[in-house]
Amino acid sequence: MDKNFVIGLVLIMLMLVGYQFLVPKPVEPAPIAQVNSDSAKAATAQAAIKADTAQALASGDTAVVKIAPQDLVIETTDSRIVFTNKGGVLKEVMLKKYKTYDKKPLYLIVENHNKFQINFPTQAGNVNLADQFFTTSSTSQTLAEKDSAIITYRTDLGKNQFVEQTYVVHGAGYVIDYGIKSNSLVAGDKTIQLDWKNDLLKLENDMTENRKAITVNYYTDGLHSLTQSPTSNEEAKAEDPVKWFTIKHKYFLAGLISEKHPFTNVDVKTDVNVNDTTIVKTANVAASIPMSAVQKNEANFQFYIGPNDYHIVQKVQAENFEQNVYLGYAFLKPINKFFLVPLFNFLEGFISNYGLLIICLVLFVKTLLTPLTYKSYISMAKMKLLAPELEELKARNPDDMAKQQQDQMKLYQEVGVSPLSGCIPVLATMPILFSLFFLFPNLIELRQQSFLWASDLSTYDSFIKLPFALPFYGDHVSLFTIMMTISSIGYAYYNNQITPNQPGPVNMKMLSYIMPLMFMFVLNSFPAGLTFYYFVSNVVTIGQQLLIKKFVNEDKIRNILEENRKKNASGEKKQTKFQKYLEKSLQAADEAKKKQAELEKRTKRK
Repeated sequence: MDKNFVIGLVLIMLMLVGYQFLVPKPVEPAPIAQVNSDSAKAATAQAAIKADTAQALASGDTAVVKIAPQDLVIETTDSRIVFTNKGGVLKEVMLKKYKTYDKKPLYLIVENHNKFQINFPTQAGNVNLADQFFTTSSTSQTLAEKDSAIITYRTDLGKNQFVEQTYVVHGAGYVIDYGIKSNSLVAGDKTIQLDWKNDLLKLENDMTENRKAITVNYYTDGLHSLTQSPTSNEEAKAEDPVKWFTIKHKYFLAGLISEKHPFTNVDVKTDVNVNDTTIVKTANVAASIPMSAVQKNEANFQFYIGPNDYHIVQKVQAENFEQNVYLGYAFLKPINKFFLVPLFNFLEGFISNYGLLIICLVLFVKTLLTPLTYKSYISMAKMKLLAPELEELKARNPDDMAKQQQDQMKLYQEVGVSPLSGCIPVLATMPILFSLFFLFPNLIELRQQSFLWASDLSTYDSFIKLPFALPFYGDHVSLFTIMMTISSIGYAYYNNQITPNQPGPVNMKMLSYIMPLMFMFVLNSFPAGLTFYYFVSNVVTIGQQLLIKKFVNEDKIRNILEENRKKNASGEKKQTKFQKYLEKSLQAADEAKKKQAELEKRTKRK
């Protein structure tokens, strides 16, 4: 090779090598990210919010500044609470310790089924806070039982005015403290309009029974409630300021309490669509809050969103809040409040099976009433011994009912027997039976508690499902109700064997068989816990009377009756109040009979 060619080749190679090191490589274009439609929508929304915000700030009007929607979750031992910055309101409330009838999470506040609106007055006009976006520095967290969290939401209304909503969530319990304040310059005599609309979803199995139970309670100087109709819309207006109101499910409550500044102009209503299988009823409460309370930082309230459990709601710091648990008529409430409810809660501490708890409850009550049962049996035994004499008196005047009753009263006076003595012990036990009739359907403790074939003692046990619905009965057969009916008829049969026939237009013995059959229709859709209680009560009562019978000597009772007859005839025995009443009644009857006879004679003479 030529020397020059070699030098040229080396130089070319050096140039190629130098080019690789000295000249920078071209930058590759970044790959285009693939985004889904949701991400694209979110980015578009964020861009729109930024644009609106920039425009609002440029114009100096902060009232229309938008913020990205954001949820804040607080977990407590009892609830999961979700707040949203849109409106600064409760978005969801789930109760951790309870499930729906089909074992799903139980929500009392649900997005798209709950609307909490505050119409706030400003100098430029009213502003619906539900449409405003609020800011907060609070974050999601999980609370221990004794902890609490403060969540503050704030929004600007323009012209240096703001509204601030503050929530205090406690680590345990179902009360959420709530306050609202503002530096608004509107007149203090104006009011803030509150409107709470809540769709009550199906939490229990029977839609009809659910609709019967749902109502709105509100407390002024006493408790008021909307009519509990399963088919019609109901509404009412409170005549006085309202200290608290609750939207009441069968076993749960969602309500608002205002003790210092009661709500005014309160309107409540419930709407029902009988064809809707998801929403049981829609409840609505509209109320006014004084603007002066907000300006003075005194607009403080409490939400209660939780179970309608007597021993929980009675601890809520609100006047007579425990009245949300219906305990029956006024004369029955003391029995439930001071006896049956404490007894039930006491037994809960020892017995976890609620079927066995009901049996123990029956045994305790029946043992307590044993003296009355004994007196009732002795009275019936006396009437049984007098039955032959009563039949003789009836045979003497078969067509004169008044004379028969008069002769019977004389006989009772002679032997010192009061026919009412057998009724009084029975009547004394009736208040307890009626109290239980109102208590059991409202006991959340029985909810979803199973026993034998009943999966839930708080509702009926559908032992047999009928392919059709019977009038006044339903489309199912409750076996506990059938057992209660059979035991009631058995008890009536046993009583009728030791009770003489009573004269009168009504056959009391036949009526004692008809009544249990009537109650079979009435109680077929009542809680299984109640019908099981009545069944056990009947069985125990029959057992009590059979046991008492073994210790009762009828010959001794007959001798006592004869001794009373002799003493009354000789005047040795002092008359009882009932005997004096009988004597006066007999004398009055005799006088009336004589006057009637004289009147008839005068009429004939004329």
